[in-house]
Amino acid sequence: MTEDDNINQKVAAGVDIGSLTTKSVLISDGAVIGSCIIPTGIFPEKSGLEALEKAMESIGCAGKKPTYTVATGYGRISAPYADETVTEITCHAKGAYSINQATRTVIDMGGQDCKVIRIDNSGNVSDFIMNDKCAAGTGRFLEVIASVFRVKLENLGPMALKAEDIVPISSTCTVFAESEVVSLLARGEKPENILRGVHHAIAHRITGMTIRVGVEDAILFSGGVAKNEGMRRALADAFNKPIIVPNFDPQIIGALGAARIAEKKVSRDAS
Repeated sequence: MTEDDNINQKVAAGVDIGSLTTKSVLISDGAVIGSCIIPTGIFPEKSGLEALEKAMESIGCAGKKPTYTVATGYGRISAPYADETVTEITCHAKGAYSINQATRTVIDMGGQDCKVIRIDNSGNVSDFIMNDKCAAGTGRFLEVIASVFRVKLENLGPMALKAEDIVPISSTCTVFAESEVVSLLARGEKPENILRGVHHAIAHRITGMTIRVGVEDAILFSGGVAKNEGMRRALADAFNKPIIVPNFDPQIIGALGAARIAEKKVSRDAS
């Protein structure tokens, strides 16, 4: 597709304004043609528009407005440029289902919250549970642990996979777990074994969340934390089931779902 083609085609856009990052996805003729991820910062009303504009710029449509835009995420309340706002639960379900229609359970771990979403065979939400009250089981929790080990966040997973044993972590409260990890390091435990214990503690917290909503195959893992190989392994061990991680960037599943909803609106208006 050339830049001129994009300018003349209808473009459906999804914008997911999360607490740490803002994501946008563009769809035209059923295919994803552009995306963007930027830090949300302290002005979510600006970051949403910025992510949208950068995605449009990436397809050669700088300064142009998508045909229809759906905003989601906690910052959707400050998105006057959007034509519609939809809850993040619905958008994550739609995004996951569009990636893999066998998906019945979505585990989404973002920067500041964690969600478990059950979806039916049409991609609609049948039940969900969300932890947005504390950092346990979120990307923020892993950021704190990375700072204790003085390693980059992206190195936590590979380090955990090198473990020869699991050192149990008794607390998933961020403050208490940080103190526990410091004590274990002082005791001489291997960092890799501690990190495997950290990932398993988070995974077992997630399994606890699923008791209310239940789990049905297939399980799709999304959100920025899904890029962590150690977390993927820990979840598979905790559920004793395979965990699907989309080849499509798992961090932008919510924005993809928003774009798919926008795509339906564009199609209805065109018919």
